[in-house]
Amino acid sequence: MPLPKRQLGADGPMVSAIGLGCMSFAGFFGATEDETSMDCLAAADAAGIDFWDTSNIYGLGRSENVIGSYLRQTGAKVTLATKGGIIVRPERRIDNTEDHLRAELEGSLQKLGRDKVELYYIHRRDPRIAIEEVVETLMKFKAEGMIDAYGLSEVCPATLRRAHAVAPCAAVQNEYSLWTRLPELGLIETCAELGTAFIPFSPLARGMFGETSVDPAQMGKHDWRAVSPRFMEPNYAYNLEKIDGFRAFCRAKGWTTSAAALAWVLDKGDHLIPIPGTRRAAHLNEWLGAAEISFSQEDRAEIARLLPAGFAAGDRYSDSQMMGVERYC
Repeated sequence: MPLPKRQLGADGPMVSAIGLGCMSFAGFFGATEDETSMDCLAAADAAGIDFWDTSNIYGLGRSENVIGSYLRQTGAKVTLATKGGIIVRPERRIDNTEDHLRAELEGSLQKLGRDKVELYYIHRRDPRIAIEEVVETLMKFKAEGMIDAYGLSEVCPATLRRAHAVAPCAAVQNEYSLWTRLPELGLIETCAELGTAFIPFSPLARGMFGETSVDPAQMGKHDWRAVSPRFMEPNYAYNLEKIDGFRAFCRAKGWTTSAAALAWVLDKGDHLIPIPGTRRAAHLNEWLGAAEISFSQEDRAEIARLLPAGFAAGDRYSDSQMMGVERYC
């Protein structure tokens, strides 16, 4: 069955209701090879997933290079989103100045082999610069034909409203899943009101909602999750027990855990376009059936009982990883 389509902003293109997050291609969650990433892109392409999300800092360009290589080799037609604004070396900081964003966008386009991208995000908001000024910069890029639309990432509803008042914001990307529910406190509703697409990243809880949960003991020393409080004891054991109950429920219904967790996100509104990430085609195939799952009221009630809002133990980020994330509740 073809994937259903959803609109990327009020005036944006129709894209697959499920996109692909390409952070894993950079090795953030363990070692990977470009060939494996190319196979994953081919599986996404074959499945009709035509909305791909990356960033200039994912592997310091590695993710964008892999995507660009695949597009040049295959001629695949996809809607691309990339991001700029975070500097990781020599130290992590945020820079939303026009000169920096322009240089990073030009570099991204070169790696992707594109004259433009359909969506360009501010990866994190620079508190030194008014968001209105940042949007004016982004609209220059649009006028110059380098982007079709702009988006914001990890922002609060008030920032979205301010940005949108300058020029319509096509998309907001924040973490959202069964174990990360903050966007329910105003952001999802604000996006719906303004005609802005809401793009949940990590909708599968960074691997916890797989057929088997991620095991911290198997993480490599460079795995980004190793310092995340939710993957550290005693939080991990508590979280695993709760998710195992949900996993048993899914199996009894004949669903894969990842497909059901993704279906739960899709069920929250037609303006939500989740971007689960993986570097392996096999994992992608586990959640492809999400769009075919329809929940009954009883299903929703049981999921709410098993995994109530706020069930997760531990913060989703370490203190250092929280840099640039807007907190609003």
